[in-house]
Amino acid sequence: MKLTEINIYPVKSTRRIALDESEVLARGLPWDRRWMLVDAQGKFMTARQHPALAMVDTRLENETLHVSVAGQPELMLPLQASECEVTKVTVWRDQCDAMSAGAEADAWFSDYLGVESHLVRMTDDMVRGVDQDYGQAGDEVSFADGFPMLLITEASLNDLNTRLEQPVSMRRFRPNLVVDGDVPYAEDNWRRFRIGSVEFEGVKNCSRCIFTTIDPDTGIKHPGTEPLRTLSQYRRRPEGGVYFGQNLIPRSGGVVRLGDEVEVIDKA
Repeated sequence: MKLTEINIYPVKSTRRIALDESEVLARGLPWDRRWMLVDAQGKFMTARQHPALAMVDTRLENETLHVSVAGQPELMLPLQASECEVTKVTVWRDQCDAMSAGAEADAWFSDYLGVESHLVRMTDDMVRGVDQDYGQAGDEVSFADGFPMLLITEASLNDLNTRLEQPVSMRRFRPNLVVDGDVPYAEDNWRRFRIGSVEFEGVKNCSRCIFTTIDPDTGIKHPGTEPLRTLSQYRRRPEGGVYFGQNLIPRSGGVVRLGDEVEVIDKA
């Protein structure tokens, strides 16, 4: 098996940036989900409630994060954080520190979404821990939903698409890493594996939500809640939840590159 995609999503819920290679850090890939929108109470905002977020593009260039979408002027944010207000924000059940990205960014997103929005960022010294039911002491995560990284195999998507009237792209599921492979859902059972020289632990199958029903090209939710409806027919667990993909915690540093070989060390 080989690594076929490397993706980051600098602003939570916006479009991906596809990479040829990336360093792997304790909390995931550099710049992945390091920015996030919150409401006036500091609660996280995503495309689940605001599908238009899924239409926003980002790119990294000249020490700047460029944010753009049709009909809006480009927003430019420095990668190196300046001293700004630090506030408490809530991501699901977690509360953590975040830094304001500034009034210009707040106004840009508020104007685009039509609702009061505040852009915050996570700096390297701001730590949000991983759920200790699945991780170890010291494991950390960015503003991602729960874990540093997500992996899906092409074989799993191919199997799902044989069950759908209209096939969907991998972008629906927002993985950081994509591996080819020929056994659908094999990643469900990967506990330890290497990509190139970097070792990962598979800690929890990924529970999917309404976000998967948003078309990444249009920002419109599928009226029949596909592909979630079809996934629920054969990927639902007795304890609840519909699962697709494997959440990861890096267990060594290094660099991953497209074409790297994938070696499974231990399975559940």
